[in-house]
Amino acid sequence: MNGEINERLILDSMPQPVLAVGLTHNISFANFAAQEFFSASLSSLRKHSLETLMPFGSPVVSLVENCLANRLSFNEYGLDLSAPHTRPDSIVDMHVAPFEGVGGEALALLVIQPRSLAHRIDKQLTHRGAARSVSAMSAMLAHEIKNPLSGIKGAAQLLESDVSAENTQLTQLICSETERIAGLVDRFEQFSDTPVDLDMPINVHAILENVRVLAKNGFGSHVSFVEDYDPSLPDVRGNKDLLTQVFLNLVKNAAEAVDRRKGEIKLCSAFRPGIRLSVPGRARPIRLPLEFSVIDNGIGVSDDIKPHLFDPFVTTKSNGTGLGLALVAKIVGDHGGTIECDSTRDRTIFRVRLPMATPNVEPGEGSP
Repeated sequence: MNGEINERLILDSMPQPVLAVGLTHNISFANFAAQEFFSASLSSLRKHSLETLMPFGSPVVSLVENCLANRLSFNEYGLDLSAPHTRPDSIVDMHVAPFEGVGGEALALLVIQPRSLAHRIDKQLTHRGAARSVSAMSAMLAHEIKNPLSGIKGAAQLLESDVSAENTQLTQLICSETERIAGLVDRFEQFSDTPVDLDMPINVHAILENVRVLAKNGFGSHVSFVEDYDPSLPDVRGNKDLLTQVFLNLVKNAAEAVDRRKGEIKLCSAFRPGIRLSVPGRARPIRLPLEFSVIDNGIGVSDDIKPHLFDPFVTTKSNGTGLGLALVAKIVGDHGGTIECDSTRDRTIFRVRLPMATPNVEPGEGSP
């Protein structure tokens, strides 16, 4: 009995979902992570067979049958477990191994490794690379374009006093267009790698509250705001203005996506231990336990846009430049964090994960 209890305690402590499946494909056991993954309690899962949990025609059933029949272990990669009991786009790797249960019962132990978070974090490094490319281009544009634009605008203003009233409209058009182009270049300049102070302790809850007030008195006056914060969260280290820009951009996008009569935006914070990001050049992974979410009940993000949502020049707005979310990804990356998006038809979640404010040298690091 003690051995059985210890085994269950060990399985329950694992972060990966684990299922034990019997010869009749009945669910014999599910650890806590599996209960969360399938959105069902252990007692509820025991009423299901493997077929009802998995998508129709899933190869998982044959993997389990082969495992039980041959007493061999199998690995399968890139399985799609998207089903009513799981979240959409549930792509996983799976290890199936034979296991002897209580009384010698033959079981197949399924260890599920969700790939979505790993893929999203991987995507962050791609976004940062894209942002760095835009940074280099922005520096060149600012130097090569803004100076000639000033000359063009100055010349048009001088001509305005000498031309006929009929042509004044043309000189004004030249001035307005040069101002518009200069404004676009200013947007690019935000991507430049100009050093800023990213080492101040920041209370993100105060930033979220400020953004909510700004939105409620402006572009989000039609939105109902809901706040769900964990008040015990510590500060992050960063730049207040830049982080305000991140959440202001996310809330503005959410306000534009929701229905004007029943739109709702939820601002959340939570502590998520166990999430770490390996960064080239650092011996130890960065821990990202602080999660801040902007959730809306708008129209969602189309499937063709999702993979490229944070890339520069990708936008669904007719008058957009596609630089807003790319800039958000860059700022979050500069703070050592990640951003990801989950979107369905009536629910979109942007999650920003940031490290805690810690000393410059963590325990175990530094000179020997």
